[in-house]
Amino acid sequence: MANKISDPKPGTGPAGAKAKPLPKVSADGKTIRAPLTQNPHAIRDTREKVLEVAIGREVRAFRKKLGITVADLAVATDISLGMLSKIENGITSPSLTTLQALSRALGVPVTAFFRRFEEERSAVFVKAGEGLDVERRGTRAGHQYNLLGHIGSNTSGVVVEPYLITLTEDSDVFPTFQHEGMEFLYMLEGEVVYRHGSNLYPMKPGDSLFFDADAPHGPEQLTRLPMRYLSIICYPQNSAG
Repeated sequence: MANKISDPKPGTGPAGAKAKPLPKVSADGKTIRAPLTQNPHAIRDTREKVLEVAIGREVRAFRKKLGITVADLAVATDISLGMLSKIENGITSPSLTTLQALSRALGVPVTAFFRRFEEERSAVFVKAGEGLDVERRGTRAGHQYNLLGHIGSNTSGVVVEPYLITLTEDSDVFPTFQHEGMEFLYMLEGEVVYRHGSNLYPMKPGDSLFFDADAPHGPEQLTRLPMRYLSIICYPQNSAG
């Protein structure tokens, strides 16, 4: 039975949440933000689309997987160090004979060197109202989970499940979820007090919550209905999810 609680006073932060340090502020009063480790606007070198570059990346990856050096591979294939370096860096186009020698030494078929060049990158487009309704633990009348897209096996090694969750009926009992990965919530409509571990977060439209999904989490109090929010779950591809 979920406990009914009232919203905390303005400025006091989420009920039960631990105090967090204030963001650093520069001399001119601007917030100093931590630099991103990845540029979201960056594009890869167009040379990656070139066949030679794709082959070179695969040769290097297979060699490292075996734990051997370029010198070891040179001995096994009778290919010079200089030529192997050019192949791995995508500078030269290896002959079929060279590819056959590499495939024997690395223990992979010749076609494996072309995998990255020929691999399709998937995308899923879902029009408004056309997501897939799914059953999750605790799903019932008035609680709708709409899956907005799913890509299984992919090059990133990560599975992402974006849900649009709609709650239209109140309940004294709501399931607590706990699973691998990370989860991101973004409130669109209504209000909720959301639990993550021992902390409670009152959320209104525009609020977001990003957390480690291994801790028990879920709506603690449905403050104002109807309620809609995005839930984006990410977990390793080799996990059951």
